[in-house]
Amino acid sequence: MINLELPKKLRASANQAHQVAAEIFRPASRKYDLAEHEYPIELDTMAAMVEGLSDSGGDVSGATGGRKTEGEKDEHATELLGNSNGGNMSALMNALETSWGDVGLMLSIPYQGLGNAAIAAVATDEQLERFGKVWAAMAITEPSFGSDSAAVTTTATLDGDEWVLNGTKIFVTAGSRATHIVVWASVDKSLGRAAIKSFVVPRDAKGLTVSRLEHKLGIKASDTAEIRFEDCRIPKDNILGSPEVNVEKGFAGVMQTFDNTRPLVAAMAVGVGRAALEELRKVLTDAGIEISYDKPANNQHAAAAEFLRMEADFESAYLLSLRAAWMADNKKPNSLEASMSKAKAGRMGTDVTLKAVELAGATGYSQRTLLEKWGRDSKILDIFEGTQQIQQLIVARRVLNLSSDKLK
Repeated sequence: MINLELPKKLRASANQAHQVAAEIFRPASRKYDLAEHEYPIELDTMAAMVEGLSDSGGDVSGATGGRKTEGEKDEHATELLGNSNGGNMSALMNALETSWGDVGLMLSIPYQGLGNAAIAAVATDEQLERFGKVWAAMAITEPSFGSDSAAVTTTATLDGDEWVLNGTKIFVTAGSRATHIVVWASVDKSLGRAAIKSFVVPRDAKGLTVSRLEHKLGIKASDTAEIRFEDCRIPKDNILGSPEVNVEKGFAGVMQTFDNTRPLVAAMAVGVGRAALEELRKVLTDAGIEISYDKPANNQHAAAAEFLRMEADFESAYLLSLRAAWMADNKKPNSLEASMSKAKAGRMGTDVTLKAVELAGATGYSQRTLLEKWGRDSKILDIFEGTQQIQQLIVARRVLNLSSDKLK
């Protein structure tokens, strides 16, 4: 069973991340919300800090998924009941805390991109040596599809000792700033989704072009790019995992990345939701509205009752996220729990932040606080890494034990 008390090492790491969020992210949050596409110079300080923490075994943002190389040990890991290393749990807590500060800036932390989670999840030891300290974005979505990741049309053709990539990717988070891009491409379209593999492509590779940056509703501090690959050549061993196509295993290998990253996105939503609840509590308290845990909700002010409902929803999303990370750390299949946490937290994040704007009235709708910004930021957390509807579909398939061709 899961022990819900975080061990000392994870608490210390989370406290460090919270200090970064409070002292670096929050003060700059509005500045970069109003200056979309401007590089946050405060992140240069973060780069040095992240590199130092990585060398000492820490991870401020948590995007790497917490994989440890052979020989590494965590003397505090046993404090999480049966936990093999605590890396995913640590990653989750750090993502939560930094997102409490600003989720757009969290997604912009140098060397901690979503592509790093893919590398941590499936790279060989040799690839970890080469790519362990790069800044890797993740390129999956294309102009022809959104949530259906199996509809990849970008191709990778083996030509001697090189792969040649062709195609277009959109909505690539950190696509113009990262040093490398993890690209999903098909090595043989005739074999369907089983032939989809992920490749590590240097951003300065010949044939790779950042064609535009998106203007967005939220997370404006984070760059979101469209990237084109035109006869883009990379070394043969830049493919993550095995180059062999296993039709029986199908798409499962490349999809394993999501089992690591979906709880992290859930944690981001939990962090933003907590920020909104804390700010809303201040607004309600200043308005003379008492929130009591000793009285039934129906005997309290309507706003207080709504706050209690949202806080309970927040707690359940938090606990589901912890469970998904705990299972990953203990090498337990967590596809169901990863999707459950992402679905719950994504929905909670949008509900809590927008309701907080509503309950705060003119204060919430204005730029006097960050409430309206959190309302805009939270929506993406219910979309990327698989929409709410996709997560519910995955949960239904797992619960009913039905394959994707039987339940669409």
